[in-house]
Amino acid sequence: MRQTSRILQIDTSGRGFYEFTEAVRDFARDAGMTQGLLTVFCQHTSASLLIQENADPTVLRDLEAVFARLAPEGADYAHDTEGADDMPAHIRAALTQTQLSIPLIGGALALGTWQGVFLFEHRRRRRRREVALHLIGE
Repeated sequence: MRQTSRILQIDTSGRGFYEFTEAVRDFARDAGMTQGLLTVFCQHTSASLLIQENADPTVLRDLEAVFARLAPEGADYAHDTEGADDMPAHIRAALTQTQLSIPLIGGALALGTWQGVFLFEHRRRRRRREVALHLIGE
């Protein structure tokens, strides 16, 4: 068994989805392994990760609208020291994922045809987010 890791930095311009599928594919390809398991881990509590459709942008718009209803700004949250968007960001992160596992089969990530890997930014301001990649395999 071999393993390799890297930290990706993803700059966001505010709330929304940021696809980084190609960076993940490049990392897996450059590792030179044919089979294994890739872990993708978001190192933040107000952003998260999703594997979602990357062909039709209306999917992402609809997801954002649903999350805006599920965790609205302006509700009576106790935690508000970092602004009105902070507690809704934590709720959104709790409802999604901070870690993804993607199999590596035949030297390629086993993503479906329309699947992309996204950072889901939950805060309004621009941020620099860090995502850890770890691949174990052979």
